[in-house]
Amino acid sequence: MIVCPNCNHQNPDGASQCEACYTPLPVTASCSNCGAAVQTDAAFCGQCGFNLRPGSIVPEVEVKVQSPSPVGPTVVSSRAPDLAPTEPLMPMEPLVTLNKGPNLEKIPPSIPTIPDPPPSPSVPVTTESVATPVNTSPPVRGPQPAGVAKTQLQQQSARLLHVQTNTPMELPPSLSVVHIGKPNDLVPPDIDVSGFANSEIVSRVHANLRVEGDACYLEDVGSSNGTYVNNTPLPQGNRHRLRPGDRISLGKGDLVTFLFQIS
Repeated sequence: MIVCPNCNHQNPDGASQCEACYTPLPVTASCSNCGAAVQTDAAFCGQCGFNLRPGSIVPEVEVKVQSPSPVGPTVVSSRAPDLAPTEPLMPMEPLVTLNKGPNLEKIPPSIPTIPDPPPSPSVPVTTESVATPVNTSPPVRGPQPAGVAKTQLQQQSARLLHVQTNTPMELPPSLSVVHIGKPNDLVPPDIDVSGFANSEIVSRVHANLRVEGDACYLEDVGSSNGTYVNNTPLPQGNRHRLRPGDRISLGKGDLVTFLFQIS
């Protein structure tokens, strides 16, 4: 790929002008050492650093090696001084473990124990259980947010309008490459121009329309009388990105002309 120096668009190898901004592209050649693509006026290869101008002299760089110092390495002891043990801030008291059963309760001697008073024989002890009502009603839902309208994308369709007869010709939406020409056994045309006047100047395999994403490119595939875009000849091997209103002429004399439209 050749990167355009004006708009940084990546053009196919062999292109002479940028297919996006029509800026002349730099002429490239192959490195004689590694085969990478380099500009013809480059002095060194950007891939392997090979000198592309054998007559030039590369200055030598003197490298001085400094002898090691006679002083031996300095040994630094990394042992840290021992620290005196520190005492805890406050003593830890044992945990209180309450075990009912044959084992006694373990209570620190500093905490006095209070025995439970025996129940009075004259007053019966009753235990009331209070039932907690369970809310079985369905949850109350808040107001529903307003629905978001779905965006409907309308697919754009491209077509060619024959200028001499004002006849529209829709491009097949399912094809990524649309062949323009006349009936033949090698590449059958998707857009047949044999029914128009002066179609004898159009080659059987004349031009292609390539659809890549939202862009449409026109390229000449070796026609005899050439392809013109806005009265400018389109070199074979170069692509032109079509824009609405571009005028496409198949052959010389502007006799078979189409307008590129998007609807």
